[in-house]
Amino acid sequence: MAEITTENNKGNKRNFNKSTKVDLTPMVDLGFLLITFFVFTTTMSFTTSMGMVTPKDNTIVETHIPESTVITLIPAANNKLFYYQGKAKENLGITDYMHLRKLLVAKKKKVEASGKDVVLIIKPSKLSSFKNLVNIIDESKICMYKIYFIDKLSNEEELKIQF
Repeated sequence: MAEITTENNKGNKRNFNKSTKVDLTPMVDLGFLLITFFVFTTTMSFTTSMGMVTPKDNTIVETHIPESTVITLIPAANNKLFYYQGKAKENLGITDYMHLRKLLVAKKKKVEASGKDVVLIIKPSKLSSFKNLVNIIDESKICMYKIYFIDKLSNEEELKIQF
């Protein structure tokens, strides 16, 4: 703490005894602020990313996945999101990103009731933004989808999403 010295004016005597103690409290505060600042800046400089599993080679392995367990999402231009279930490309639905979680949770509950894992296929169009693709992957992680694929959009699907 700081020491306060008061002058005694008793007569004409001068007090030549000055305090030799230096208050270092502000320096300690400044030191802790600097340490906090540098810890914060080094923490913020680390990149955080989500890992994706990709195949090591180009070998094609045929697997049988039941149509009832598959949902396909097609992010398109202007934040539109098309989807269909199974191979039924004729029943193309449209939703927005606000209702995506509700759609994914409903599909997951329906499929897991039969004791199987749900499969998510993401087919971004050329006009969709990268942000929308990341949002879909984030929502699939939040909804705990174990299996998802990123695939190319077929010509048939591309024609269906264009109005």
